[in-house]
Amino acid sequence: MSIRSAFAIAVGRTTKWGLHTFLKGGSSYPGQLTQKLDPTVLGTLSRNYDVVIVTGTNGKTLTTALTYQVLKQKYPEIITNPTGANMLQGIISTFLEHHSYTNNTEKKAAVLEVDEASLIHVTKYIKPKAIVFTNVFRDQMDRYGEIYTTYQMMLNGAALAPEALIVSNGDAPIFNSKETINKRVYFGFDHLPDGELKAHYNTDGVLCPHCNNILHYKFLTYSNLGKYYCPNCDFKRPELTYRLTDLTHMDHESSKFEIDGDDFEIKIGGQYNIYNALAAYSVGRILDVSTDQIRAGFAASKRVFGRQEVIQVDDKEITINLVKNPVGLNQVLDMINLTPEPFSLVSILNANYADGTDVSWIWDANYEIVQNMNIKQVTVGGERVEDITARLEVAGIPEEELQVIPTIPEIIKSFKNAPTKKIYVLATYTAVLQLRKELANQGYIKGGM
Repeated sequence: MSIRSAFAIAVGRTTKWGLHTFLKGGSSYPGQLTQKLDPTVLGTLSRNYDVVIVTGTNGKTLTTALTYQVLKQKYPEIITNPTGANMLQGIISTFLEHHSYTNNTEKKAAVLEVDEASLIHVTKYIKPKAIVFTNVFRDQMDRYGEIYTTYQMMLNGAALAPEALIVSNGDAPIFNSKETINKRVYFGFDHLPDGELKAHYNTDGVLCPHCNNILHYKFLTYSNLGKYYCPNCDFKRPELTYRLTDLTHMDHESSKFEIDGDDFEIKIGGQYNIYNALAAYSVGRILDVSTDQIRAGFAASKRVFGRQEVIQVDDKEITINLVKNPVGLNQVLDMINLTPEPFSLVSILNANYADGTDVSWIWDANYEIVQNMNIKQVTVGGERVEDITARLEVAGIPEEELQVIPTIPEIIKSFKNAPTKKIYVLATYTAVLQLRKELANQGYIKGGM
């Protein structure tokens, strides 16, 4: 280790300790400071780690959490970035927190969630064993542009680590649209008989990248994911290495399924989260984790920040779901629609930089199904409360049935007076942060993250 790196790491660790001890926060600033002192410090910090990177527009956080638990069954020392600090400075901070000055040569592992645009900055210094591509859906277009721009960012990042294996969702046509320097394996669903389908007309990424004809499907899971093929040329879904072979049960809180003929269960609802489990399974098998160990990893996994996270507020059960793009929101709506008992719904919309400043995406989400759900009360709030109010009115919720509460403290107060014990909250990223901070201030949870 160079003197410069040693000094930068010492300053970063001291800063992190101070912020955590006295201000109860600061997940990214120590990394930012350390990088300023030594721009190459990430390469030093990540030495002796087998690194797995998870990137994509949806599913990064839960896939990272599941993969962490799976690899924890094999690696006695493993780190991750659970707070969502998925840009370069946050990743440096993660390594700083676990850095040791002892000469420990035992191989360690790191499972890192990495923002799509930040991947190229991370792989400049880290050469991971594997990079998971979860999916690419339209997301924060003010930052990323169209899905093909986002995918190219991911490819550019992976190309800086040419020895890394890309582990990608084989059901997503975009991941088979370009040749890559990296070797690739694919995971996907293979549990339904072949039929003949097309995706919904309001779906991105359904044109053949070879001839621009509309793709057909033998079966669809959701959005543009499924067993696709082009009727006009030879473009089709690649051979899957890891396959979901049966889906035996799915409700709003859990799923049971088979992968490559073996039974698994996760304690989180929604078809989209089965894809996340399939990605984690794939990484586990690639790194020689046994089926029994993967099963144990899934059993040890907990719900994470804003991903069906359950918080008790007096006698009310609040389930928080982060929503940030049309496909993700539609999957959350489908999941909560599986709830057997009546519930209340709260939708909080912000439009800060971290959320994406363009909220037009709410008009492409299928809010229309809300009027057919077993909902006893609908509340809207957030900094863009007028937008979400208008959207739900157009979706068929009468104005007089909408409870409009712009501020977070008042929304939490409304939880206590809700007509149902179960309340689902759909909130954008900064709204989740604000909600959790206020819940922490009121003593319902520890810390704001």
